[in-house]
Amino acid sequence: MAFEGLSEKLNNVFKKLKSRGKLSEKDVKEAMREVKLALLEADVSYKVVKDFVAKVSERAVGEDVLASLTPAQQVVKIVNEELCSLMGNSNSKLNFSKNPPTVIMMCGLQGSGKTTHAAKLAKMLKKEGHYPLLVACDIYRPAAINQLQVVGKKADVKVFEMGQIDPVIIAKQALAFAKDHGHDIVIIDTAGRLHIDETLMDELKNIKELTTPDEIMLVVDAMTGQDAVNVASAFDDAVGITSVLMSKLDSDTRGGAALSVLSVTGKPIKFVGMGEKLDDFEQFHPERMASRILGMGDVLTLIEKAENVMSKNDAEKLTQRFKENKFDMNDLLDQMKQIRKMGSMKSIISMLPGLGDKLKDVDVDDSQLNRIEAIITSMTKAEREKPSIINPSRKRRIANGSGTKVEEVNRLLKQFDQMQKVMKQFTGKNSKMNLRKARKQLAGMNFDKLAGKGGGNLPPLQ
Repeated sequence: MAFEGLSEKLNNVFKKLKSRGKLSEKDVKEAMREVKLALLEADVSYKVVKDFVAKVSERAVGEDVLASLTPAQQVVKIVNEELCSLMGNSNSKLNFSKNPPTVIMMCGLQGSGKTTHAAKLAKMLKKEGHYPLLVACDIYRPAAINQLQVVGKKADVKVFEMGQIDPVIIAKQALAFAKDHGHDIVIIDTAGRLHIDETLMDELKNIKELTTPDEIMLVVDAMTGQDAVNVASAFDDAVGITSVLMSKLDSDTRGGAALSVLSVTGKPIKFVGMGEKLDDFEQFHPERMASRILGMGDVLTLIEKAENVMSKNDAEKLTQRFKENKFDMNDLLDQMKQIRKMGSMKSIISMLPGLGDKLKDVDVDDSQLNRIEAIITSMTKAEREKPSIINPSRKRRIANGSGTKVEEVNRLLKQFDQMQKVMKQFTGKNSKMNLRKARKQLAGMNFDKLAGKGGGNLPPLQ
């Protein structure tokens, strides 16, 4: 994940500060030197790092901080606030036109993920109640039009294309089509290039002049590091971008571009791509990203992801089944499918406060979920509804049908039984009396096993 290395280094710096209790000005300066190196290694712009460290240092050596009861925590608070400021303080929203359709022009270099992220944006806007139209203006890259049609179909969004004719004519006709058919948002997928050139910029200027877009969104690849910032500056100088969409922020990248873009270009990051699926797309929240970087988790984003994959009605039904002690293997299978829609287990765990350090060395293997699903789908209807009837011969049949071992079937059944016992303590008559006991059981989970570490073990399901 992006920022993983930076997060680890910053947390090590803060641990040293916390271990010292009272801090001196010298302690803070040494810590800031390490923070500076960590940011530079994360590929943050040198000028941005210099200004950031200067601001933090000035605030951190103040009398109120050094004389406080928890000076180290005050320093962390200052770093968190300055990180938020560096990335924009508040999340920036799309510029919508007062007179629809709103026109969003997507631009960027080839390979940045522009076409896919145009569809991701369209899908998100459709979920919010809009009626977007995707427009194929990339007439040069082989199969670009076809790619937009494929991802548009997956997003259930109409794609407007006229083949490989002048992109300016396509954009003009697309606007007329949108007005005639009630599309309130038009997303234009323009052509990318392997490098910035005058021909590309002239074409973008012509489309801009004709469509007068409300949003000119540049898609940059987070894996390109500081080059992403240089690309943003070049596009801004040429066509005047209004925002940045950062793709591949889930990759093993240092993430420095995300911390530098606003300071260097003055343009905010509005969205980030966090994976290959069309739902792996988030609005950029500076305060949440700062929280992730400092290892504090991101519960709000996790809640939003959960709300997106589970309706209120489904949640109420599930709660009722818990209360009536009717939760069975079918429900467990449904919940696993919902969790998968939220992203990888590693990305979900990274959003939980306090688990970063405990699980940083744990190998989180999402394929373990496939094995659990195979075991459950190899059960009969009666076995899923009442796992207690599964005897040794049934276990052998389930293991053979799922391509697993009997021990793995036993482990899943045992963990399911433990889960039900904990649920009873929360929902039974003496739930208040048993709450403390249930908390202790949940707190004592083996995180290594939860993540499926070692020997291909199934993750426990407490």
